[in-house]
Amino acid sequence: MTVFTDETRTRAREIIARYPADRSRSALLPLLHLVQAEEGYVSPAGVAFCAEVLGLNKAQVGAVASFYTMYKRRPTGDWLVSVCTNTMCNVLGGQEVYDTLAEHLGVGHDETTGDGKITLEHAECLAACDYGPVMTVNYDFFDGVDPQTAVGVVDELRAGGRPTPSRGARLCTLKEMAVQLAGFADEREGAVADGVPGEPTLRGLRLAQQHGISAPGFDPNTPIRSGKAGDKPAPATPAKAAPTGSTAPDVAAPDRKSPQVRTAETRQPDAKTAVPDAPGTKVPVDGQPPAAGDARAAEAAGAAANKPAGDAKPAGDDTGAQERNLREAESNGGGQDSAHDKGAQK
Repeated sequence: MTVFTDETRTRAREIIARYPADRSRSALLPLLHLVQAEEGYVSPAGVAFCAEVLGLNKAQVGAVASFYTMYKRRPTGDWLVSVCTNTMCNVLGGQEVYDTLAEHLGVGHDETTGDGKITLEHAECLAACDYGPVMTVNYDFFDGVDPQTAVGVVDELRAGGRPTPSRGARLCTLKEMAVQLAGFADEREGAVADGVPGEPTLRGLRLAQQHGISAPGFDPNTPIRSGKAGDKPAPATPAKAAPTGSTAPDVAAPDRKSPQVRTAETRQPDAKTAVPDAPGTKVPVDGQPPAAGDARAAEAAGAAANKPAGDAKPAGDDTGAQERNLREAESNGGGQDSAHDKGAQK
């Protein structure tokens, strides 16, 4: 069983201290990244460690660790190569990129090369459709890749190099990335250098500038309200709507109505409309229910209107069950049929 280093335990206490004392279990996500930074995956020992420091049981920790794909449950290589094979990238050649890498590396999805350096996986979406087909190495993007480009990247990684991503920071190993995801700064020299913005992103910026579109102003120092009494912002003054020239009376917007009013209007749009569950309301029934004796005629008409299925069996339910139900209905309702017939004769 792995014994985590003193540095990891110190960092774990620092992570837990970020959260209120009665909300310490919120530290579970960064703690899972922390143990992954030491072992390269979330091992049973990592699950037990997180459970110990948070006062949880291992089932609770394991449920979270197995839910998110960024937590690896078995040893993973230094370089996690993810190829998008979702709709957009697939149309542009993403599946061909993945298939080429799988053949070149001799591994399949979520498998690691024999030298322990590269783990390959296909990803459902990497949120970069305008750069497709894309692949990532430890979550840093390589845009517009083709099979030859992808092979060149993995070959350079296996040779000990660190190719420059299309965007973002320079590459780091999966363990180094896990430290950052746990909330600690990357101390490598030039760790956040080299990256450049992508052309589609710059195109969107130019269009916004061209048409005078900008994000609303926001002061990052604005305090976050706690929601307690005496700490609520002043109610906003609703702006008056511009005159439309209509003589119709103003009607309150739906979102200004109470939930009870909206529910009542949904259930009973008109006061004169009967509602089955309204107190004192009796919903009228049109005519008398059909007599049991009419069931056979109705069944015969339905069978005549429906051709047999392809296997020569009658359409609908089993005929034996139908016959039995009809006989039971007639035997139970015989007295009622007689009374009904006598009433009709009168």
